[in-house]
Amino acid sequence: MSNHIIETQRLDFLFRSGQPILQQLSLQVPAGSIYGFLGPNGAGKTTTLRLILGLLKKQQGSITIFGKELMAHRLEILRRLGSLIEQPSLYLHLTGRENLEVFRLSYQCPKSRIDEVLDIVKLKDAANKKAKAYSLGMKQRLSIAIALLHDPELLILDEPTNGLDPSGIIETRELIKSLNRDHGKTILVSSHMLSEVEKMATHVGIITKGKQVFQGTLTQLQQLKSKQSAIEIEVSNVSKAKLVLNGHFPVKEVNGTRLLVHYENREKVALMNRTLVQEGVEVYQLSLTQNDLENLFIQITSE
Repeated sequence: MSNHIIETQRLDFLFRSGQPILQQLSLQVPAGSIYGFLGPNGAGKTTTLRLILGLLKKQQGSITIFGKELMAHRLEILRRLGSLIEQPSLYLHLTGRENLEVFRLSYQCPKSRIDEVLDIVKLKDAANKKAKAYSLGMKQRLSIAIALLHDPELLILDEPTNGLDPSGIIETRELIKSLNRDHGKTILVSSHMLSEVEKMATHVGIITKGKQVFQGTLTQLQQLKSKQSAIEIEVSNVSKAKLVLNGHFPVKEVNGTRLLVHYENREKVALMNRTLVQEGVEVYQLSLTQNDLENLFIQITSE
C-alpha cells in the first residue's frame, strides 16, 4: 500500500479557451510530511489545490487521497481533510469564538473543540474580539483554526503567509510546523517563496508554467541548489584576481570589481582568500550567493 496521502498521476487541466494550466502533474505527498508546493504566481498551484479538493473537475489524469479515488469517495475524503484556499472567509462582525461556533455547527463538532483549536492557534486571548479588529496574521490563524475544527488528518493551505508582515509570517510558519510535529497533521502548503518553504518543509514539489520540474525531499533540493552555488568575491584588482585563481579555482563570471567562483566547501573558500592575499590582491568581501526561485528554475530546467 502506498505511503502517500495525496497522489496525482499525469494531471492535465485546460481553460475553456484551450490554454493549458497543468500538464502531466504527478504529485506524491508522503504521510506525516510538510509538503511545500512551490512555484511563481500563475504557475498553477491554486488550480492544483482546487482539483485536489474537488472544486474543479479534472480533465485528465487521476487524483487519489488516503488511497481512494477522489470523485468516487469525495465526501468521505473531505471529512478527513481541512483547507484554506486563497483569502480567509470570515464573518468580520462576529468575534473569533462566534466565527468558530458557526462552522462548528456545520461540522457537528463538540463545543469543547472551539477552545482546543483557539489554544492550538494561540488566539484564546483574542477569542472575544471581533474579527474585523484582527490583524491579517490573526485572521489567517483563525481561518486555520476553522479548518482544524473537525480534527482533520490532512491540511491543505494555499499561500498562508502571503501578504503577512514578518511577525505574521513567523507565527504562521511556526504554527504549521507545530501542527505537523505536535498534532500529527500531514500538510500540503503552497508558496512562491523558496526561502519560506525551506524553513518548514520536509518535502518539496516545484512547478512552473503548469509543469512539474522537481519533486523530492528538502535535502535533495538543497543538494541540487548547492551544485550551482558560487562565492562572490569583491577585490581590488579583478584582472589580477582572475589570473591568480584560474587554474586552481574555476572562475564562473567577472562583473566589475567582483568575481563569481564555483563553491565547493568552506576550506576551499579559506584557501581562495589566502591565495589572493599572498599574491597581493586585496579581498574586500567574500559571500555565498543565494539561489533564488527564478535562478533555481533556470538551473533545474536547463538540466
